[in-house]
Amino acid sequence: MDTGQRARAQSFVELHRSGCFLLPNAWDAGSARVLEAAGFAAIATTSAGVAFSYGRPDHDFRAEAEEGRVDQATMMRRIGEITGAVGIPVSADLEEGFGPDVQAVATTIAEAIAVGAAGGNIEDFTGVRAAPLFDEVHAVDRVRAARAAVAASGAPFVLVGRTDALLVGAGLDEAIRRSNAYLAAGADCAFVPGAADADTIATLVRELDGPLNVVMGLTATLTMAELADLGVRRVTVGGSIARMLYRHLFDAARELADHGTFGYADDQLGQDTLNELFTRRNRPGAE
Repeated sequence: MDTGQRARAQSFVELHRSGCFLLPNAWDAGSARVLEAAGFAAIATTSAGVAFSYGRPDHDFRAEAEEGRVDQATMMRRIGEITGAVGIPVSADLEEGFGPDVQAVATTIAEAIAVGAAGGNIEDFTGVRAAPLFDEVHAVDRVRAARAAVAASGAPFVLVGRTDALLVGAGLDEAIRRSNAYLAAGADCAFVPGAADADTIATLVRELDGPLNVVMGLTATLTMAELADLGVRRVTVGGSIARMLYRHLFDAARELADHGTFGYADDQLGQDTLNELFTRRNRPGAE
């Protein structure tokens, strides 16, 4: 990790000390630069968005029947492209660590740090319908292995322990118990996707022994100001921006195929706007 990367990673650690901040999710270098240009202090990656950009399914129950999930090497290359494209910290969506065992998790964390990530999440979702969450003791061991990998690197890194308990119907009590266990095992922040209403989020903030990340952009209507008032530390948007853009792509394709018209082009960004955005950091002396 070079001096600039270390400084960015340390600044990312500091963002988690107090307050509430928004961490929008990019899936390639171009989307990362657009988000950076909007003024965000840091961004995250979205495994869903990355998968869709390769024409692959996201990591979910479809893995039981379909080939095509983005593999670790491909994901790490993309994360490296994103960290190399921007001058702000990047937190990586590392899914379940690309393997069930603790060594897979440790390797994934080490590789994420090597490609410039300032943070990353490890989730307890297995992708297996009969047992959608890793056994809790094993899940804790996986977080502990991730923490050990961070310590071995000597680099600043925000480790996020994610539980999908709400998404698979395991309930709020289990989400709280698992989150606190992951925090005790070395996670710096807990992430509970599926927590979208004020009562659930307030309960999590009250019961967790560390900062909370929630994901918006799905069905939730809470604002950043409301989330800050509830005590949320950081907010991500998952694959929602990518899915919104694919919605526009789908609609444009249908218009072309079904009607032979070109109305979709009325809202496009100008060529000069994009050229300026994507060349700014390539100028001599650009930071």
